[in-house]
Amino acid sequence: MRFILNIIWLVLCGFWMAVGYVVAGIICCVLIITIPWGLASFRIANYALWPFGRTIVSKPTAGAMSFVGNIIWFIVAGLWLAIGHAVTGVLLCLTIIGIPLGVANFKLIPVSLAPLGKEIVTSREADARFGYR
Repeated sequence: MRFILNIIWLVLCGFWMAVGYVVAGIICCVLIITIPWGLASFRIANYALWPFGRTIVSKPTAGAMSFVGNIIWFIVAGLWLAIGHAVTGVLLCLTIIGIPLGVANFKLIPVSLAPLGKEIVTSREADARFGYR
């Protein structure tokens, strides 16, 4: 079932969301100082292409610098990417088949707002390490 959802996701919205993250990542990497945000953006682009079967967890080692970095990210790109997920999620929820995809878009909003200090793991790994999804 995850494979089918991922294929439908990729066709309907995953590719375009990933392109948005890649563009943000390239811009961040060109500016040199913002390379950590660029790398985080590329990680999220990978997740945005194929989200079902994976989840996002907080890194226990994330500290104050991640918090400060997330504030900067929110101002520069996070808000716009989150708006893209919200609009796409609402549009997908208009159809019965699109509801799981819309929910997946809504689950991507927190990481699009604050990507630093987050880690993308498989659902099984999250269950084993943290006991949740």
